[in-house]
Amino acid sequence: MNKYSNRLQHGFTLLELLVVMVIIGLLAGYVGPKYFAQIGKSETKAARAQIDALGKALDQYRLDTGHYPNTEQGLAALNSPPSDEPKWQGPYLQKSVPNDPWGRPYLYRSPGEYGEYDVWSMGKDGQVGGSDESADVVSWQ
Repeated sequence: MNKYSNRLQHGFTLLELLVVMVIIGLLAGYVGPKYFAQIGKSETKAARAQIDALGKALDQYRLDTGHYPNTEQGLAALNSPPSDEPKWQGPYLQKSVPNDPWGRPYLYRSPGEYGEYDVWSMGKDGQVGGSDESADVVSWQ
């Protein structure tokens, strides 16, 4: 008699492994899209926070100089003084002007169409308009 014949066989059958793989696949299919949707929302929230911080720096610039930087000077005027601005007392940001969470520079216009200045990002898609995470993130709303 074989010394192994008295032992029970341990392990998983192919059917049991397939059932477990199907369950894992269903869970990933349900949880995955919800997880990635949260990532898109967090990028939009980060863009809103950065635009708010840029707005505060622009307001400090205006307190010192009496006006916002014009469109040509752009947001760069928050870190380095424009050549024609004797009242500049910056830098108004601790670091350089950040790119938006999608890696593109923020857009700036002064005077703005919606306020004294406009700061915005065109969202994930880089196009005007859009919805959800592709929507524009703007300073005037």
